Amino acid sequence: MRHLRPADADCAIAQALGVVGDWWALLVVRDVAGGIHRFDELQAELSVSRKVLAERLRLLVADGVLEKRPYRAHPPRFEYHLTEAGRGLLPVLVALQNWGTRYLLGSGGQSATAEPGSAEARRVHALAGARIPRLRLDRADGGTADPVADADWTVLYCFPGAYAPGTFSYPPDWNAIPGARGCTLESCTYRDRLADFTARGAAVYGVSTQRPDELSAFAGHARIGFPLLSDTGLTLAMSLRLPTFRAGGTDRLKRLTLVAGRDRAIRGVLYPVADPAGSVDDALALIEAG
Repeated sequence: MRHLRPADADCAIAQALGVVGDWWALLVVRDVAGGIHRFDELQAELSVSRKVLAERLRLLVADGVLEKRPYRAHPPRFEYHLTEAGRGLLPVLVALQNWGTRYLLGSGGQSATAEPGSAEARRVHALAGARIPRLRLDRADGGTADPVADADWTVLYCFPGAYAPGTFSYPPDWNAIPGARGCTLESCTYRDRLADFTARGAAVYGVSTQRPDELSAFAGHARIGFPLLSDTGLTLAMSLRLPTFRAGGTDRLKRLTLVAGRDRAIRGVLYPVADPAGSVDDALALIEAG
């Protein structure tokens, strides 16, 4: 904890900034969340001096945001991983990303999509070649699942929100948010075309930041026959820095599709998705292109 003014002793914002109010501290947390755990890899990714990085890592460990895990005994070498307190910062990073995308890189309006060629679209398409980290997300039908299936291909389509009639409600003015509509149509199109994906050795997963009970109600109503995954903790969203927006008091994934191979490498990206139903054919085409 850095030194604070006596007047800030009872201010939680000041206390938090005393730990992660430094530019490099939050970027270190961002990259560790993204699966970069070793000193040299972090130094290369951040292009920061070794001295500065070593000091930030020392402080983040001391403040309980990161923990060190040995991976070599002689000479001793350590990886850095998020603690529970560190994982608690993921919504903060998502909020900063949302704010920057909306007010610094965008026009200030709320949106569940992006313009082709925008900074956000370029960032998402740059995920091609990256590997999806090993995570455990809650399944709508119970238990947990890795977002990459044990299959030749995994189609991971992200959607803002889908609700069963008469159970949970869409946020106010949902249909007025560009790109928000079409989640039910997209999921049902994947449902109806599931055999086409299976024949090509592909598994289909849908992922949303909705709660598992909300996804379960929707899956039962729409007869979805493949797993729907809940990223309420934003672990997948932050690990890949997926685009999000906020509606109804919840950070929500914007509509996009990732196609990954068995090696977890992302082989194809669909973003923005202007036609939710048509994107199913686009995902099939990515698999057929190999």
